[in-house]
Amino acid sequence: MPVKIEAGEILRLKKKHPCGGDRFEVMRAGMDFRIKCLTCGSQMRIDRRKLEKSIAERLDKRQEE
Repeated sequence: MPVKIEAGEILRLKKKHPCGGDRFEVMRAGMDFRIKCLTCGSQMRIDRRKLEKSIAERLDKRQEE
């Protein structure tokens, strides 16, 4: 059963981005996701199964602001 992930959510992933950041904002949700690194601002696409496996923690949007 797919995990409910919505656009605007902040996720901490198990594996870090090459810039060193591990927090990402979900820009678009669906069968694949567009996520943005909150450290460097780069965006990438990732499929649903891979993203669901790599989530370490779901952070509240208010904690990041």
